Amino acid sequence: MAAHADAGHRDDQSLNRLAFSATVHCLSGCALGEVLGLVVGTAFGWSNGATIAASIVLAFFFGYSLTSLPLLRAGLGLRRVAPLAFASDTLSIATMEIVDTLIIVLIPGAMAAGLGDALFWGSLLVALLIAGAVAFPVNRWLLARGKGHAVVHRYHHAH
Repeated sequence: MAAHADAGHRDDQSLNRLAFSATVHCLSGCALGEVLGLVVGTAFGWSNGATIAASIVLAFFFGYSLTSLPLLRAGLGLRRVAPLAFASDTLSIATMEIVDTLIIVLIPGAMAAGLGDALFWGSLLVALLIAGAVAFPVNRWLLARGKGHAVVHRYHHAH
């Protein structure tokens, strides 16, 4: 009985490590896109809606790109890579973007803060960290069912 409990504990730890890695990977792409979108929108004086839209589009772009580039380098064609990236990242990125955007919008003054304001960078950092924390159980749930980053992870171990 103890051996079964130890195996379950190791499986949980392994799943948690993989979910953490998937979350950090996804958060990296989201952060790149989010920061670039907010910087560009703020620098050009875009409306809040246009800035948020640019941030979300760029978050998805960079999130999918971080998953796609290693697969493309491994010799997979875009027709194979695109569905893998969409399958592995969409729910995680969507979760992060919903949480992140809500937090940024709800922090008083965050959307009006300039690039030189601590509020701009501080609210972005807080929003991204909370978004990552919320996405972790989503990624864990997906991985436990062989979905999400498990799709790409499984492919990497096949080669």
